[in-house]
Amino acid sequence: MKQIIVVMIALAASARFAAAQSANEPYRPGLGEFMTATQIRHAKLWFAGKQKNWELAAYEIDEIREGLEDARRLFPSFDGIPVAEMMKTIIDPRLAELEKVIGAKNSDKFTVAFDELTAACNACHAAANKSFIRIQRPVAAPLSNQNFAPAD
Repeated sequence: MKQIIVVMIALAASARFAAAQSANEPYRPGLGEFMTATQIRHAKLWFAGKQKNWELAAYEIDEIREGLEDARRLFPSFDGIPVAEMMKTIIDPRLAELEKVIGAKNSDKFTVAFDELTAACNACHAAANKSFIRIQRPVAAPLSNQNFAPAD
């Protein structure tokens, strides 16, 4: 019986020590968290562009770029997949094109450039053996408490 009590106390102390250790480590989001944030920004970008809120669209592109840069830095490769290189070659050119379209405030080209970015996302997922993750144009705003119309 004494052995069981000693083992229980040791387990409790180990668990408490482990919990204290992990609490002191800084939070490091996983690649999935970066991708989920990017997906929300992608949806917000769509609604900003469709409402011709070019300032918000430019902001969302910048946020997408920042998030992907962080993901590249933390996950240059993931499960043997060269994530950083794939983003550079597949996603970056589409982001650059979309930035130009937004800067020109061109509604007609926005839809085409947005669809090309979306296709690039799906190509990246397929190349990473994650073809079951398919991104599309959003059909509803991701947040019901945001007005996507320009402030003017």
